[in-house]
Amino acid sequence: MFKKVLVAEDMDSVNHAVASVLKDLNIPEVQHAQYCDQAQLLAKKAIQEGAPFDLLICDLSFKNDHREEKITSGQELISILKNEDPSLKVLVNSVEDHPQTVRSMWNSGNIDAYVCKDRNGMKDLKSAILSVAEGGTYNSPRIQNTLQQKNLLMLNNFEVQLLSGVANGLTQKQIEDNFKKKNISPSSKSAIEKRLKELREEFGANTTPHLIGIVKDLKLI
Repeated sequence: MFKKVLVAEDMDSVNHAVASVLKDLNIPEVQHAQYCDQAQLLAKKAIQEGAPFDLLICDLSFKNDHREEKITSGQELISILKNEDPSLKVLVNSVEDHPQTVRSMWNSGNIDAYVCKDRNGMKDLKSAILSVAEGGTYNSPRIQNTLQQKNLLMLNNFEVQLLSGVANGLTQKQIEDNFKKKNISPSSKSAIEKRLKELREEFGANTTPHLIGIVKDLKLI
C-alpha cells in the first residue's frame, strides 16, 4: 500500500471525503494542496528530501481566485510532476467525463486511474487506490462506459492545438511559430490551412469561427 500521498483538490468537502478514504486505508502520510503551484512545490520538496510521494490524487479543474498561478489545470500539473518523477502513480478524481478529456488523459501515459466524482465516487476512489497499489489500473464504471462509446468524435493532438490556437485568436503564422517551438508536426502554414479546411468540411462548418463554435459545444477543445 502507498505510504505517502499528495492530494491536489481545491474543494474542502472533497478533501475531507478523500482524507477519510485514505485514513480507512491506513495511509500514514497525506498532504493536501488546493493550488497546482502549491502541489508542485510540495512534490519537489519531497523529492529533494529523498522521500517522494507514491501517489498523486488530482482533480483536473481548479477555480481561479485572487492568486496568480503558473499552473492552472490538473492536466498540466500531472504532466509536470510525471516529468519530475516518472515513478509517481497518478489517480484522476474529477467530475469531467467527456470522452475527449478521458481519452486524452489515458493516451498521455501519465495516469493509472480515472475516477468520476459522482454518488459512488468515494467507493470507486477506494477501489482505484487498491488496484493501483497492486500494480493495476482502474476506471470507475461511468468512465468505463464513456470509453466504450462508439463513433465518438475525437481530435488528435495536432488538431486540438491547432483549433485551440485559433480559438485564442492566434494567426496562422503565430500557430506555425508555436508548433515549431513545441515540435508539433506538421507545422507549415500550408498544412495548417489544409487541415482547417478539412475540419470545416468534416464538421459541416461554413467558416472557421463557426467551426470553433461547433468543437467548443462538443467539448473537443
